[in-house]
Amino acid sequence: MVDGLRAYRLIAWMWIRSTMAYRASFAMTVFGNFAGTALDFVAILLMFSRVDELGGYSLGEVAFLYGLSSAAFGLTDLALGSVDRLGQRVRDGTLDTLLVRPAPVLAQVAADRFALRRLGRITQGLLVLGYALVVVDISWTPLKVLMMPVMVVSGAAIFASVFVAGAAFQFVAQDASQVQNSFTYGGTTLLQYPPTVFAKDLVRGVTFVVPLAFVNWVPALYVLDLPYPLDLPEWVAFLPPLVAVVCCALSGVAWRAGLRSYRSTGS
Repeated sequence: MVDGLRAYRLIAWMWIRSTMAYRASFAMTVFGNFAGTALDFVAILLMFSRVDELGGYSLGEVAFLYGLSSAAFGLTDLALGSVDRLGQRVRDGTLDTLLVRPAPVLAQVAADRFALRRLGRITQGLLVLGYALVVVDISWTPLKVLMMPVMVVSGAAIFASVFVAGAAFQFVAQDASQVQNSFTYGGTTLLQYPPTVFAKDLVRGVTFVVPLAFVNWVPALYVLDLPYPLDLPEWVAFLPPLVAVVCCALSGVAWRAGLRSYRSTGS
C-alpha cells in the first residue's frame, strides 16, 4: 500500500508539473470542464422552470442530491479516472511495460495522465451543494452535520470500487471502457435525480446489486427527512462507510484476479 501510494504520488506529480508548464491552457481546460459539467445542472434548472417539483422533490432538494453525487464522483474521477483506458493497454500490449516496473500496476494505471482539469467537476459539484444547503430548510443535528463529509468520502470510495471493478472486467473484455462508463458516468447521472422518478426495480438494483444508492440517495434522504422509496429502516442511512469498505474489498479481489489472468497480447 505504501509503495503504491508513493508511486501514485510521483507519477501524478510528474503529470501535474507537465500540466502547469502551460498555465493558460490549464486554466482554460479547468473552466471548460467546469462549464461542461455545469450543463447537467442547467438541464435540471430548465425542468424546474416548468414544474415546481420533480418526483416530489423541490429544486433545492434535487440540488442537494446533485451536489453530493457530483462532488463524490469528481474526487474519484480525479484520482482514478485514467483506469478506464486499461482495456486499450491490454489490447495493444502496453500494459506489459507497467508490469516490469517496480511499482504496483494499479497505482501506475490510475496515475497515468493524471488530469488536474477534473477539479472543475469537483468545484461545480461543491458549489451546487453549497447552494442547496442555503436554500433547503434542514433540521440540523450534530449527527447530520457529521454525515455531510462522511457521505462525500464514502461516496467517492464506492465510485472508486466501481472504477477498479470495471478495470478488472477489461482484462477479460479488453477495450470495454463504455461498459465501465455506463456504471460510473451513468451512475452519477442517475444519482443526480430523485429515486422517486425511477422504477422501483431500478432503485432496487442500485441499492442491493450495485450499491450506488449509498453514495447519496440513502443517507441524503435521512438528512432531508424524506422517505426512501423502498421503505428501508432508518439505520440503513448510516451504512455508507461499511458499504464502501465492502465494495473496495470486493473490487480489490476482482482486480487481483483480473491481473493474474492477464497473458499479454503475444507477438
